[in-house]
Amino acid sequence: QVQLVESGGGLVQAGGSLRISCAASGRSLSGYAMGWFRQAPGKEREFVASIVWNIGSTNYDDSVKNRFTISADYAKNTVHLQMNSLKPEDTAVYYCAARFVFLSEYNDWGQGTQVTVSS
Repeated sequence: QVQLVESGGGLVQAGGSLRISCAASGRSLSGYAMGWFRQAPGKEREFVASIVWNIGSTNYDDSVKNRFTISADYAKNTVHLQMNSLKPEDTAVYYCAARFVFLSEYNDWGQGTQVTVSS
């Protein structure tokens, strides 16, 4: 099992930037994919971005392409999500998650961090 702790959320104006982070512990992340998801009030949780550990291949939802960048700090076992050109519709609780790369479902989740974008 992987323990995940998010940090870095907050309030930002539309058009601004924010970086959120996810610190992982409990086991090696070799063979894992790390993902960011978000859930806005009254909406279902949705996929944002993912990265395959040690390989670095990434995947993004169309709504965040060219605005958000997911990256991994292998020395610190941390995943970052750099969010630029933020929009009010990006407001949500952002969750970090982990899954074994050959599985489709994410099994380990963090507690979430709130990101609020004001207009």
